[in-house]
Amino acid sequence: MIRFTYRTIKLLLLNKYAIAAYILIAVFIAGIFANSQVFSPDLHRLYMESMMVDDQPPVIFIHGVLGSKLRDTETGADLWPGPASRLFLHDYADIALNIDSDTLNPIPNNVEAYEISDSAVGKDFYGKIVRTLGDTGGYNLATAGEQVNPKQKNYYVFFYDWREDNVISARKLAELVDQIRIDYDKPELKVDIVAHSMGGLITRYFIRYGKQDVLADNDFDQKVNMYGGERVRRVILLGTPNLGSVKTLNLFIEGVKIGLKDIGTETLATMPSLYQLFPHPLNDWIVTSDGNKLDRDLFDVNIWRAFQWSIFDPKVRQRVIERFDDPKEGEAYLVTLENYFEKHLERARRFVWSLTVPLPEVHPKLTVFGGGCTLTSARIVVEEVDGVSMIRMRPDEITMPTEGVDYDALLLEPGDGSVTKASLLGRNVLDPSIKRHEYSFFPLEHSFFLCVSHNSLTGNLNFQDNLLNTLLSRD
Repeated sequence: MIRFTYRTIKLLLLNKYAIAAYILIAVFIAGIFANSQVFSPDLHRLYMESMMVDDQPPVIFIHGVLGSKLRDTETGADLWPGPASRLFLHDYADIALNIDSDTLNPIPNNVEAYEISDSAVGKDFYGKIVRTLGDTGGYNLATAGEQVNPKQKNYYVFFYDWREDNVISARKLAELVDQIRIDYDKPELKVDIVAHSMGGLITRYFIRYGKQDVLADNDFDQKVNMYGGERVRRVILLGTPNLGSVKTLNLFIEGVKIGLKDIGTETLATMPSLYQLFPHPLNDWIVTSDGNKLDRDLFDVNIWRAFQWSIFDPKVRQRVIERFDDPKEGEAYLVTLENYFEKHLERARRFVWSLTVPLPEVHPKLTVFGGGCTLTSARIVVEEVDGVSMIRMRPDEITMPTEGVDYDALLLEPGDGSVTKASLLGRNVLDPSIKRHEYSFFPLEHSFFLCVSHNSLTGNLNFQDNLLNTLLSRD
């Protein structure tokens, strides 16, 4: 005969309830995974009928910074990103632009952008989005300068040298659009543009000014000609830093980590486009450790000198000099680089302001896609330590915190890891209840936000679903 004590019965009951709880948890988890399958968009089913629709404007896809492959046209060598060994072991000093010491402009070189970076070392960049346009949207890849079948949907990829001034890239985009009009034999043809990251800034400049370089002075509103605006139907911006990126500033100061090496800030400083990604002057980009705004002009070279950032960092300067056999040549190059730095800071100031001046009453409106779940650099802090001003880019770097100051909230805002949500929306503040700044004209039509990082946005299924719906919609 089996005897049950009170303790035994209690344990059995507890085990019974525990088993029931485990079963409920298992059922709940199974339900989660089942639902995740149900709610993943079936792009083929969603857009199989529109595959046969052929009267759509051509689409131009524009990549962002680092987004096209670069090669030497004389040697055929791939310079960016190159093979995996180069990604992990090279500092990419050879992609720095050479500088004309008289004009302080980049010297023309033999490097060309020849296709987009669809993937590298197993990571997809733009492969999924172009496959979605083709396999699901029914678009056919076309090449400018070649005859097209106007009875089918076509898309083009605009790849450009992302190191160059964005004004140069905007001019090349204008030339591409003009060529597409010729290929279609439709002088009034309008295109749809889908642009990622810095590609969105190129697009917005193209809409306002077309092939013009308007950065010689500050009279931008007098030079708006809507050359691109007359040639564009829809504009879709993906993760575009419409009011700049503090993350870019951080990288310009520290360099870019690639594999086991860094792309030095002295290399980045030769690339005019990167200056044009800095935070717009409307942003409160620098604050004190007690949270008060500092009135500092990021586009004034003296700020960079005072903080010893980038090429004004003694360690960076020594590294530059050591690359020359004759130290005097290195010192002379540094003088040229400093003057170049000052010139392109000022061009960048004018570039970012040129994108916020008002447009005529009739203009293309913008659809914005971005990430809003990742804490993203929004400011840097100046902390006084023993009478010395120290720059802090991350909350954990604060050594003498001020009581009551939330440094996470001060330095970081929701975004995609590279661009804050506020910048994506062309706003200098995150709070949507605060009216847009009067000097920031940003013709937003729709915005979509996902929990996805800057470089993963184009590969996200939910983004691809909304992208195709936006492109194919006749509303």
